[in-house]
Amino acid sequence: MIQDKSEILSALALTKANKIGDIYARKLINQLGSAEAVFKEKPKNLSLIDGIGDGLVHEISKTNLIADAESEMDFIEKEGIGIWYFKDKDYPKRLNQCQDAPILIFNRGEFDMKNKPMISIVGTRKITAQGIDFCQQLIEDLAPLNPVIVSGFAFGTDITAHKTALDNNLQNIAVLGHGLNKIYPSVHAKYVPSVEANGGLITDFTSDANFDRKNFVKRNRIIAGITEATVVIESAEKGGSLITADLANQYDREVFAVPGRPKDRYSIGCNNLIKKHQAHLISSAADIVYLLNWDIEKEKAGKQQSLFVDLNEEEKKVVSTLAENGKEELDDLVIKTNIPGHQLASILLNLELKGKIRPLPGKQYETI
Repeated sequence: MIQDKSEILSALALTKANKIGDIYARKLINQLGSAEAVFKEKPKNLSLIDGIGDGLVHEISKTNLIADAESEMDFIEKEGIGIWYFKDKDYPKRLNQCQDAPILIFNRGEFDMKNKPMISIVGTRKITAQGIDFCQQLIEDLAPLNPVIVSGFAFGTDITAHKTALDNNLQNIAVLGHGLNKIYPSVHAKYVPSVEANGGLITDFTSDANFDRKNFVKRNRIIAGITEATVVIESAEKGGSLITADLANQYDREVFAVPGRPKDRYSIGCNNLIKKHQAHLISSAADIVYLLNWDIEKEKAGKQQSLFVDLNEEEKKVVSTLAENGKEELDDLVIKTNIPGHQLASILLNLELKGKIRPLPGKQYETI
């Protein structure tokens, strides 16, 4: 059941006015107190609002806006679609901090984003085998922290992130570049029921929006703004994932990029982000946990830990090395265990989650 239907209807009508856009729509609603008030205000008074002018007032005054909004509302109610209005408490808090965030977000699924760590994972649609492996390992290593995974439901990196989140029973959110009356690419429709059961689909496009390539660029502001960090797995020199990274930087979010060999086509974008100090270099999940200061201790406290946790052979080797030598720096552990640094970082994170070791200042570790 849609709360305050008349206000939502007016907000819908405002989104359908040409040239208004999210920034001016927010400005109008905030200045006049509601979307309804915008349509009740005298045109001459609207034109006096800074940045509005006669041209935008003419667009707002068009007679077809309310009728178009009513038609969309019929579709929304028929399909059981939810609506997050930027004035309501259910609207994603982080996204609402962005000045160009949509005034309305249409959604379908089961969402629980409050007090949850959230990251966006983006990258090329032509993801390599190495990129797939990294993306899968990253999400698997982060799974004990129960993060919400956000991506764009496209080919390549996006669907790899969504599928891996599903495999690890993590809530994941697909941000669409079209209305909820369709799924693109259509071959991904088979994943929709699983995504909606633990997370869901969101978009700011109505069902009658033109299917335009530019929409997928526009939706990137939601991917960048709704989470606390964006991870770029692979990217060519130009691409949509770099636009998302740029938006994330503009929104004062953290950006991570996976480095690659200089001449690899789909590493150029990531390498450039790192080189220009527009992204943190990421080699494992431990980098995200450390730089975002995610509270591992809080996560551990919420789980009953067995005194004797089953460890794999590599984990046993690390614990034994620390038990024998006391405090050890990461570089020394690499040498003594003969485990590569990127792999060791993930092992240390898992051991920390299992309550077997703890980190110390100076990248040192010790057993508990």
